Formats: sequence, C-alpha cells, structure tokens
Amino acid sequence: MELNVAALCGRKISCSCGRTHYCPIDTVEVSSGALKMLPGLIASCKAILLVADQNTYAACGKAVADLIGEKLHRTLIYQRTGMLVPNEEAVAELEAALSPDIDFVIGIGSGVINDLCKYVTFNRGMEYGIIASAPSMDGYASSGAAMIMGGMKITYATRPPKWILADVDVLRLAPLDMIRSGYGDIIGKYSSLNDWRLSALINGEYLCPEIYQLVMDTTNEIRRCAARIVEREPEAIELLTKALILIGVTLSLVETTRPGSGSEHHLSHFFEIVGLIHNEPYFLHGTDVGYSTVITAALRERLCRIESPVPCPVPEGERLKAWERVYGDYAGEIAKIQQHFGFYDRDMAPLYSEKWPQILDILRECPSAAEVQAMLDEAGYEKGGFEMLYGQQKIDDAILYAKDLKERYSVLWLWWTLFGGEGNA
Repeated sequence: MELNVAALCGRKISCSCGRTHYCPIDTVEVSSGALKMLPGLIASCKAILLVADQNTYAACGKAVADLIGEKLHRTLIYQRTGMLVPNEEAVAELEAALSPDIDFVIGIGSGVINDLCKYVTFNRGMEYGIIASAPSMDGYASSGAAMIMGGMKITYATRPPKWILADVDVLRLAPLDMIRSGYGDIIGKYSSLNDWRLSALINGEYLCPEIYQLVMDTTNEIRRCAARIVEREPEAIELLTKALILIGVTLSLVETTRPGSGSEHHLSHFFEIVGLIHNEPYFLHGTDVGYSTVITAALRERLCRIESPVPCPVPEGERLKAWERVYGDYAGEIAKIQQHFGFYDRDMAPLYSEKWPQILDILRECPSAAEVQAMLDEAGYEKGGFEMLYGQQKIDDAILYAKDLKERYSVLWLWWTLFGGEGNA
C-alpha cells in the first residue's frame, strides 16, 4: 500500500462526504536521510529555538544543530529523571527560552515535545517544525495539543506544524518499546473507528466515509507488517511512521479526533492521569492504547451477546463516591466536564432498544479481543503485562470511569448504561 501523506497536505480536497478538507502542513518527508532537507526548510528563518529532551537530543540533536548552523539562537534541552510531562512547568520553561528575536521553533521528539512546541507556538502566534525521533504515536500532524493542565489531560485546539521531518535512519534506532508503542497506537484504530460509527448511529455525528476507509486500510496494512516493524526493517519503519503521520493528518482534515481516538484512548488517558494523581507507573501512550484495544474489544463481544438492552443503573451517590476514590482532589473537575457534556441527564435506554440491531452490526465489525491480542503478540507485547502493571481493580475502574475524562461518546457509555450497576455491585 502506497501512503502518500504529502498529497493530503497543503491543498483543499473536495470530498464525497460533502465537505472540503484541508490540512495546513507545508512539507512531510519520511525517508532515509530526510534531515538533509532541513536547511531548505528554514531558509527564511532568522533565529531558531531548538527544543528537545535528553534522549531526543542524543538521537540526532548534534546533527540538527549543525544543519541549522548560525541560525541556531538557543537550545532548550529538558532535564528530567522520569518522563517529561507536558504541564505548566514544562510550558514555563519553553516560554522562558523564547526571546523576542526568535522567529521559529524546531522540536526534536515525539508526543510530549511536539505537543509542547505546538501549544506554546500557537499561543505566541508563531510557527514550528518537528523532527520525529521515534515512530511512537500518531500526533505529529494533528491540530490538537494534548496537555496536562491542572492535573487533567486537556486537548487544546491549536494547529499542526509547518513541516515534519522523519529520518528513517534515526527512527529505526529508537527504543523498541517506542516502536511497539507506535504499532499499538495504530492497532487502536480498530476501536476508534468502531466508536466513530457507533456515535454516528446513536448521536447523528458526522462521519466521512473516505477518511474512515483510508484509516481502516492503513491500519490493516500496518497489522500485516508487525514482525518486520519490530525487526526494525527500514521499509517497515518508514511505513509505520507514514501511517502515524497520516492519522494525524486525517484528524486535521475532518477537524475531529474521531479517526484516531475512541474508547481505547480514553482508557489510555485514564491510566496516565490516575498514574500522575496517585504517583503510580503507566505505560507509553501507544502501548496503553494497544493493550486497551483488547479490553474494548472484549466489551463489544459481551455486548453482542445481549438479545435486548436492559439498563443496569448506577446510583448517583455511588458514582460520585467512585470519582472521589479514583480521581481524588480532581473529582470536581470530572464533575464539571460531565455537567457540560450532559450525558448523565439523558435516558439512552429507549434509543438503544430502537437501534439495537444496528448497534450489534457495528459492534461486530471490530476484531475480537483474541484477534487484537494476536496482533499485539506478533509485535512482542508482554503477555499479561497490562494486568501486572495495573491490576484488575484499576482496569475495572477504567472501564467504568475513563469515559468521564472526555466529552466524547464511545462504547464505554453503552457499557455504562447496560453493565455499570453490575460493575458497582
């Protein structure tokens, strides 16, 4: 399958869905030796801030700095003993590094570095470019910046980078857990696409059939390359990276995260947020997404065994107590999100009964939990690793309460209506 990501960028696309799509990225280059394009991309820049962390700078920072040459005004290398978190502290460091004469920012990294550069430059009215350090997640080209502000994960509407350089010679040397993370993020699209179809049925949400099929075809292609990806074959790493960037481009094209994010991402965000709140470990984002896709597939399978939907309600008091137990001091923020969403005020049972045959048809389109697990096994995911790190209680809590972190409908809401009370018994 040929993934021509650049063809989707920088031009208006009249689509059969009735909308005109546009992604405002000038250049996407994924190839061996892609870094050599950097001088041409920064020809009009005068003073550049280079942003990296210790690991990403070690990957290619010196080579990038040499290519920037005299235009390199300042370098910010985040120093952290653990994971770099895109929070207020990290934002403040980046803001402090921006002097008035700097007119462009270049990030070297993946998810966190990209989001920090995206968030700060957007708020400053500046542009930035990103040099990918690992094929670990699908946010390189997205228009949203996933930040952790006030202890909560919030995706801010910003804009994509001006350009993306992904040098396969750098990417294939990334830590294997980051490569597996990127593969897991792609496998999660089976879940996110299913949730998109489900919400289109239940809520009348917009769905672009062409983008849906493009993401599905891309996911199937990556699924077939699992063994080659973890063997670090250059062609497979290039294909994985293009797929990850393409997903981000589709988010910009349809102006929604639906093609790339659903219930599996909500679970991933839950483990990250709860980990930060309670100072507990969590996996890389894409790794969590891969494991969580097994969980959401299992939920769909159980739902498909129901002949007719019967609500199993949860008393409000029990839900509020659970929020306090799970989210601690941030339970009030969760309540604000859901008050704004208003989903708890809706009686969905009549709609579920009316549309149950169509709901089942959609749920059955998703691969089974066993099939998803086999996809992860082929990429070398540790068997039982999810349960060993989180434990069954945290996984059960995620199934019931991860949905509350977002204003977004997914299979988790359907599960809550029909099995929520059972889970609180």
